[in-house]
Amino acid sequence: MDVQANPPLPSREQAAEHIRNKLALLPDQPGCYLMKNAEGVIIYVGKAKVLKNRVRSYFIGSHNGKTQRLVSEIRDFEYIVTGSNMEALILECNLIKEHMPRYNVLLKDDKSFPYIKITSEKHPKLEVVRRVLKDKGKYFGPYPNAFAAQETKKLLDRLYPLRKCNTLPDKVCLYYHLGQCVAPCEYPVEPSEYERMVSEVTRFLNGGHGDIKRELQRKMEAAAGELEFERAREYRDQIQAIESLMEKQKITMTDAKDRDVFGYAVDKGWMCVQILYMRQGKMIQRHVSVFPYYGEAYEDFMTYVAQYYSENPALPREVLLPVTPGDAAEAESAPAAAEGAGVMAAGGKLNDALIERVAASADETEAAEGDSGAAEGEGDASGAGASDASDESGGELGESLRSWLKIKVSVPRRGSKRHLVAMAADNAKVALEEKFRMIERDQERSVKASEGLAEWLGIPSAHRIEAFDNSNMQGASPVSAMVVFTDGKPDRKEYRKYNVRTVTGPDDYETMREVVRRRYERVLKEGLQMPDLIVIDGGRGQIGAAIDVLQNELGLFVPVCGLAKDAKHRTAQLLVGDPAEVVPLPRDSQEFYLLQRIQDEVHRFAITFHREKRGKSMIASKLDAIPGIGEKRRKQLLKHFGSLKAIREASPADFKAVSIGEALAARILAALNEEEGGETAETESSAPSV
Repeated sequence: MDVQANPPLPSREQAAEHIRNKLALLPDQPGCYLMKNAEGVIIYVGKAKVLKNRVRSYFIGSHNGKTQRLVSEIRDFEYIVTGSNMEALILECNLIKEHMPRYNVLLKDDKSFPYIKITSEKHPKLEVVRRVLKDKGKYFGPYPNAFAAQETKKLLDRLYPLRKCNTLPDKVCLYYHLGQCVAPCEYPVEPSEYERMVSEVTRFLNGGHGDIKRELQRKMEAAAGELEFERAREYRDQIQAIESLMEKQKITMTDAKDRDVFGYAVDKGWMCVQILYMRQGKMIQRHVSVFPYYGEAYEDFMTYVAQYYSENPALPREVLLPVTPGDAAEAESAPAAAEGAGVMAAGGKLNDALIERVAASADETEAAEGDSGAAEGEGDASGAGASDASDESGGELGESLRSWLKIKVSVPRRGSKRHLVAMAADNAKVALEEKFRMIERDQERSVKASEGLAEWLGIPSAHRIEAFDNSNMQGASPVSAMVVFTDGKPDRKEYRKYNVRTVTGPDDYETMREVVRRRYERVLKEGLQMPDLIVIDGGRGQIGAAIDVLQNELGLFVPVCGLAKDAKHRTAQLLVGDPAEVVPLPRDSQEFYLLQRIQDEVHRFAITFHREKRGKSMIASKLDAIPGIGEKRRKQLLKHFGSLKAIREASPADFKAVSIGEALAARILAALNEEEGGETAETESSAPSV
């Protein structure tokens, strides 16, 4: 979805309700937000460290005149999540230049971002520039502001004595006496010396400043040991400058290429594809598409990419795609493979610390071999200047796409391009989550989904739906649970839990019979509200068992349907009748999504209850195994102490409160502590070697 593509909202009241719903879904992440008026025109772009707090602040409390006027025109907003506050700042600048919002007049700035350049002259020098030229120089950046770039240059000037003047003077200057220049104006300098310094500066700016920090740390400690505190302070300041000024960002790339960056996320049978448009090296817009998918996620994603470009004649110079699921899984399972891994296909990310550590190690290796890592005349967006490792093929589908479009198709594995793909995937995940949560909050859609489901099933109403699910572990601690949805929304005060009484072993059909019988015997006895529809989490067997109890034992003819799952444990089919038949409910319909929510909720409720029961059973069995502890004393102990851990940590005197003498208290403590020691030893002995 283009940030300006939303249709205008018809009224202020509807817009206010729409905004209230979206405010409740804002993430706790940095990013940029775009305010829109009633015509859908972007009127303000801002940045935030925490989107939730900043965007909400516009709609609560008092404001000055300008802000009040802005807020009075807002009818909708969009946001883009970024990886850091620095990225939000740079993205804000790009978006303002692209959209020229009327309320951002004071933020307009025609300046470009600064870079640090190592010239390619006979006597190279460091410069801070705002234009990247193809002049064989090495560019590093961009930096968020000129101050950051100048401070970094000052630090490098103190560490590496390259020349400072534009024209060589007749004699040495002050920089030579300060030890910050090799004075090529008066003394001959070997090319190898320049190569060494340029290589070290490149290594520093490529992210290898960790070694420089460690060297400065050693010098600082040595100076302090010799009581040279002024020099030690200078080293300390240099270390702090390195830590504060070398922050990376990825919103702008210096090669000024046009790129489309793709990321996607999947959930509940739906896919969200996010395209970040980079033009002239700057990210200016995004496009979001949300739709149901029916096959394998990555294949359907690539189909979408192909269809997108078949309808779009304006091709970029490069397309960046996420890694295939197979490559991502291999990278997770093998540490060696993780060195090159990037974004997971469904929007997740591998261990960033590992990737950054591996990338830094690779940069250092390249620098040691004399490879600068920065393209001559082309800087690196991350400030590191390191080239991005990519799988040029992108698999068979990527190869086909490149052959068809005749453009570069890359699957970045590390570096700034990999971060861009991660950003696209993160935004796709956020957009998909927002879609689901907006649907859940939308009362009108929920009611219509219930009404539509009733029409599909041929029943008068689906106002009240009661759903059942069973849970056990190989027949142990069997339980069942019921949830209630009223007008398409969960009614949690009506939820019920059931301990299965008459069934032994993993017999799902008999468990369903018992629970349905107990529930509706009570409904009849107490005159409770009867459901319009009963949903069974299961297939034909569970449906048949429920209908048999309802009709033949209780004389109730309540509609019953079942939800069957596929091999990947996803809601696949709606079954109704006896014998049950498939209802051809479209997978992209609101009715299908309502059934998914019901199935997920009843399963969650049953699993949670089963875990609670299993945990209590384990506590009871540990206490029951102690001679002298029966059911009554066990309940007294748990009521008084609260947990096994508290009992284990108590002293014999603490047991007097529950009328237990010191001898029995000592036996209890010995048994529990002995059991804890055995568990610890077993855990340690079975732990895998690292």
